Amino acid sequence: MRGRDELLSVLVPGGSGQLGQDILALAPDAAAPSSSELNVRDTGQVVAAVTELADRARAAGTSPVVINAAAYTAVDAAETDEERAFSVNADGPRVLAAACSSRGVPLIHVSTDYVFAGDATSPYETGDLLAPLNAYGRTKAAGEDAVLGSGARSWIVRTSWVYGKTGSNFVKTMARLEKEREELSVVDDQTGAPTWSRDLAAGLLELAGRVVAGQGPSQRVLHCTGGGSTTWCGFARAIFAELGADPARVKPCTTAEFPRPAARPAYGVLSNASWREAGLTPLRDWHDALKAYFAS
Repeated sequence: MRGRDELLSVLVPGGSGQLGQDILALAPDAAAPSSSELNVRDTGQVVAAVTELADRARAAGTSPVVINAAAYTAVDAAETDEERAFSVNADGPRVLAAACSSRGVPLIHVSTDYVFAGDATSPYETGDLLAPLNAYGRTKAAGEDAVLGSGARSWIVRTSWVYGKTGSNFVKTMARLEKEREELSVVDDQTGAPTWSRDLAAGLLELAGRVVAGQGPSQRVLHCTGGGSTTWCGFARAIFAELGADPARVKPCTTAEFPRPAARPAYGVLSNASWREAGLTPLRDWHDALKAYFAS
């Protein structure tokens, strides 16, 4: 008897990124084109890719599903390049959703904690008010609206502080700086939930399996992050510990002491209650995930 993942035919736009590569590692038969191979803003390319997915699934006796991992994620650059960020983060999902709707293919779209203002004192629930502080967050919020208003059978999955083996991310940056600097300062007044892309990939595939089995959650917006929370400074110290370095070499600083072009939410922890209520497997605590990341 085939497992649930084997019943899926998966298309992952943005497949060359850290999340796309981890989905591919867990679902080797997935089609995971890079942004250069599949431009989500190009209607012709997207319609062709979704049609091919549906045809391939029909021939194989599997169920098609699209997991959109394509995104413009250069948060600071988006402040002066919002038009391009919008085209990838909002227009792209709109095109994907329209193609999925016309072909009857379900869509799972990945979003971010940056759609919130960051002024909460407890984890954000899925229905809380969206009030992004920066261009990146605005474009991701617009992408959510485009998907939810498309008529496609679709789900939004918000996550946060994602790191993995592919591409650039905070963990890899800290590992590099540990070799280059005796001490470094990291902001200690921004709080979030680190999420290993491998764990997130497994969660998205579990959701996809439920969706194609006709058991997709009635709630169309879900939160899926690593368990617990920390600050960037706390995260950096944990990374140093995993590297066998002294965590005390990481010194706390404030956001005001480390200004960036784009404002960051001071608090970006997402409540995973929606994920649990949907009967989906919660991701492990971020400490445990980080240990597993380095062990792998």
